[in-house]
Amino acid sequence: MEEQVDRLVKKAWETYQNVPPSKRLLIAVSGIPGSGKTTLAAIVSNRLNELHAQHSPGTSNSNPLSAFLPMDGYHLSRRQLDALPDPVSAHARRGAEFTFDGDSFLKLVKKLREPLCPETQTLFAPSFDHAIKDPVADDIAIAPSIHIIIFEGNYLSLDKAPWSDAAALMNELWFVDVDMEVARKRLIHRHVKAGIAEDAGSAARRADESDLVNGKEIIENRLKVHEIVISEDDDGWKPEEQDR
Repeated sequence: MEEQVDRLVKKAWETYQNVPPSKRLLIAVSGIPGSGKTTLAAIVSNRLNELHAQHSPGTSNSNPLSAFLPMDGYHLSRRQLDALPDPVSAHARRGAEFTFDGDSFLKLVKKLREPLCPETQTLFAPSFDHAIKDPVADDIAIAPSIHIIIFEGNYLSLDKAPWSDAAALMNELWFVDVDMEVARKRLIHRHVKAGIAEDAGSAARRADESDLVNGKEIIENRLKVHEIVISEDDDGWKPEEQDR
C-alpha cells in the first residue's frame, strides 16, 4: 500500500508543477464505505504539504499548499431528512446518494475552479459533527493560498448528476478498490467503536443493509477514473485505523 501512496503523492506533486498559478489542482478520491479513501486522501494531502515546506523553507510560501476536504459536510441534516417523502427510510438509509446535497457540493467545486487572483476570498465548506450527527456550515476554511484540494467521498466518481458534473471539473479521479468482505469487517469495527451500533450483530446488519448497498451502487455506476488504488489490510490500513 505504501508504494501506491508514494506513487500518487509523486504524481500529484509533479502534476501541480504544471498547473498555472491562477488555477487549483483538484483531485477527487472515491470508493465504497470502508475502502480507506479518507485515510488515502488525508495522507496524500499531508505529504504534499510536507513536500511544499521542504521546497520553500523559511519563506511566505511555506503556508499549507494542500487541503483535505471530505464530502461528509454535505449530508442532509436530520431536519432535511424529516422533510423527505419517506423520512423513516431516509434516516435508515442515511449515507445513500439521495441523502446528500450534491448540488451544493457542485457549487463549491465550481467556485474552486474560478481563477485565483488578488481579490480571491477565502471559501468555506461544511464539516460533519458526529456528536450532533449533523453538518456544521462554513466550518472548513479554504484560503486563496491553497492550490491543491484533495476531495474525499463515496460518490465523487458516480455517473449521476450532479456528482458527474463535479467529477468533470476535477483534474484527477482516484478510486480506492477494496474487497467487499474487507470493507464489511472494517465497517463492523467502525460502527461499534463509534457507538453507531450496540454490538457486532447490529453493526453487521447496518453494513449489509445500508453501507454495502450503497457500495454496490458506487461500483456499478462508476465513471472512468485516472487511478485505481488497491486497499489491503497492511499497517496503517487495518480496521482500527479506518475512519471512513
